[in-house]
Amino acid sequence: MCAPLEHLLLCVSSGFSESLWLPTASKKNRRDTELSQRSATRWIFSVCLAFSAFSSIGHAATLYVGPTAQFQSIQEAITAAQAGDLIEVHAGTYSENLLIDKQLSLIGIGEPIVSGMGSGSVVLITADACLVRGFRIQHSGADLQTENSGILLKSSNNRIEQNELSDILYGIYFYRSKGNTIRSNTIRGRKELEAGERGAGLHLWDSPNNTIEDNTISEMRDGMYIQSCNGNQIRRNHVSNLRYGLHYMFSDRNIFEDNFFENNVAGAAIMYSNHIEFRRNAFVHNRGFSSFGILFQECNELLAENNFIIDNATGIFMEALRKTRFHHNVIAQNDVAMQMFSNSDENVFTENNFVDNLTMLQLIGRSTTTKWSENGRGNFWSNYDGYDMNEDGRGDVPQRVQDVFEYIEGNHPRLQLYLDSPAARALAVAERTFPVLKGSQEIDMAPLMQAVDLRYPFASSSEHHRLKEIPTVIAMVMFLGASLMMWTGQRRRRAKSVA
Repeated sequence: MCAPLEHLLLCVSSGFSESLWLPTASKKNRRDTELSQRSATRWIFSVCLAFSAFSSIGHAATLYVGPTAQFQSIQEAITAAQAGDLIEVHAGTYSENLLIDKQLSLIGIGEPIVSGMGSGSVVLITADACLVRGFRIQHSGADLQTENSGILLKSSNNRIEQNELSDILYGIYFYRSKGNTIRSNTIRGRKELEAGERGAGLHLWDSPNNTIEDNTISEMRDGMYIQSCNGNQIRRNHVSNLRYGLHYMFSDRNIFEDNFFENNVAGAAIMYSNHIEFRRNAFVHNRGFSSFGILFQECNELLAENNFIIDNATGIFMEALRKTRFHHNVIAQNDVAMQMFSNSDENVFTENNFVDNLTMLQLIGRSTTTKWSENGRGNFWSNYDGYDMNEDGRGDVPQRVQDVFEYIEGNHPRLQLYLDSPAARALAVAERTFPVLKGSQEIDMAPLMQAVDLRYPFASSSEHHRLKEIPTVIAMVMFLGASLMMWTGQRRRRAKSVA
């Protein structure tokens, strides 16, 4: 049988004491003895901490909440629990607001419902390193100023996983809360409210180094509102049917990968931030008054690659965006592919696909220092009508990113009504062939003859197969329609000849 911890430490301490306090013959020996004593003290302290941690783990208990369990109230179980305990909550509806003020794990079995009392936050977490998993959380208060939320985090290193939040003002609110993992939650706001009266699905303030993955957010004011938060990793979230999919400011070194922003007033607004990386995100069907797929304002040294910016009012909006690299992106079927202020400097566009946009570039100002090609590689433009005599894959004729009428439109938007006329469009084509008027100097010197092969990561294999079948179906319908018209015409001619 093992000796108690106190006895073990006493023996260890006594042994060291006997060895450390033997008579010594010199000052040097006494100094060495003092150093050895300090090392021994540190070693004993480390052993105490290790045994203390082991002891606390060993004594963790599981408390049960349910209609016939030892606790009928979740908050009663939280009050009775010790730090490190697990609380298992079984199916049912629990009408209460929860305060988690000690390190606990709350696990929902059968999706128990935590229904708030209609005021404050449904779940408030003030202790670090808590886990909340498997709950349906609903019915928060309605005060934006006091952060009424489904879950309000005022602590760090928590895990919030596999919960469903609805009928809440804010979804999950981070208040100076860092190092959390927010994964696989579904957040739906109050659809009956105007967008400005709702909170954000995920609201981060002064909360760095969080991991946010695989969440679904809809019908909030903003999907993710991020302010003064550095070093977050944000991946594979689906954000739809709200104002801004991503509203982001004063936050550096965040990474966004594989997120999908669709059917919002605006996909993303990125402002006053530096060193952000965007990879494999989609900004799709974001339309409305002054809408855009993604907006950049007063940002520096960003990286955007392998993103899909499709079917937006304006694909990319840039004001004071500097030293940013756009590589391997698809900008397609937008009303305006890019709207750029001349204070956007030293940006690089290379090997992007610009496909079927109504207007390629609206430049506000005379020119920028944007580079449209690098190392002999430009971009693919679906409206390019040049040629490639030496067959090196690059057009021999430079591509004007902005024709003369788009240049006038960018600086004199009131003329847009006249510039959209068929005559103006015809003159724009002629101007590309026989340039007479001096317009924009935004030129791709090495346009690509073929589109860069980029895989759309958000379509399933079956969807991809159906997309491939669409041209064939259209061709068949056209063929059948033409055949029917010919057959009808022949019948009419025969009827006339008989008559």
